[in-house]
Amino acid sequence: MPVNIGSLPHTSAQEASAVIRACFQELPGWPQLPRRSYLENMYVQFSEGFPGLVLEADRVYVDRTRDLSAELEQLYLAYLENDLERYALGSSYASALAEWSQGEFAGCRAIKGQVTGPVSWGMTVVDQDRRPVLYDEVLADAVAKHLRLKAEWQERHLRRLHPTTIMFLDEPYMSSFGSAYVALTREQVVALMEEVFGGLEGLKGIHCCGNTDWSVVLSTSLDILSFDTYEYAESLSLYAEEVEGFLRRGGIIAWGIVPREADSLAAETPETLVDRLLKAMNLLVGKGISLDHLLEAALISPCCGLGSLSVEDAERALKLTATVSEEMRRRYLQS
Repeated sequence: MPVNIGSLPHTSAQEASAVIRACFQELPGWPQLPRRSYLENMYVQFSEGFPGLVLEADRVYVDRTRDLSAELEQLYLAYLENDLERYALGSSYASALAEWSQGEFAGCRAIKGQVTGPVSWGMTVVDQDRRPVLYDEVLADAVAKHLRLKAEWQERHLRRLHPTTIMFLDEPYMSSFGSAYVALTREQVVALMEEVFGGLEGLKGIHCCGNTDWSVVLSTSLDILSFDTYEYAESLSLYAEEVEGFLRRGGIIAWGIVPREADSLAAETPETLVDRLLKAMNLLVGKGISLDHLLEAALISPCCGLGSLSVEDAERALKLTATVSEEMRRRYLQS
């Protein structure tokens, strides 16, 4: 099935939702609309309620010069009491999600939501001295618990619309894991992600749109791995043993085969993308993984969010995603 990732360039929640519902009838995901409002920037969107948070016109940060004890106590109390309503996503922060509250989703197989992952949020949001909050031991724990509450509230909200949900952690910063830019251990990364996952009941995914140490991601309890297949197919094939273990336990791969660059989009057709996808899968087949197993456990997606494109190009990418899915089904799901 096709599935969408993250952001769109639309400024109307109604228009963005309509194109998602048209292209992804079985598995729609509500889109983030950062051009509609700065509040829908992926780092600002889930920031409301975090201790010491300061939101300016073009900057979000945590003021550690303040006494944060009362705000931290409130967060931990909400966590212990599972008080999700304090961490709801309002319509000003997630307009498409609010739009979906009026929709009908009974005909879908599942519906998808997302939250910015704790590594990416905690490395991007900084304190007043521009130090990532994830390097503060107290705030790092608060980041994971805060995002867990945000994710759990969202999943509960989506379950009112459909009984089957998928929640993705969007982790673009994982492409820097292992470099001098991210001084985190493997154990810290897994613990942060598992804290957020711990509040979820439905399917859980992680999306990373760059190269990373996939063994770290695959060692979490995720159900769906979403990655940029268009640019980084070879990187996943370096972890064939871990991928095979993931598939064996029921894991699903969302192959991000549709590019998000305008020039690349203009040059591709459904046929060329199917060929590119099969080449990516065959990198793993060449290391002993069954093509049938890969096909049975496959979703098709854009390589990343499309919010940086024009509306026309973004909609072309969505339609290409749906068409690639149709062509793969035509070739391999004939009965």
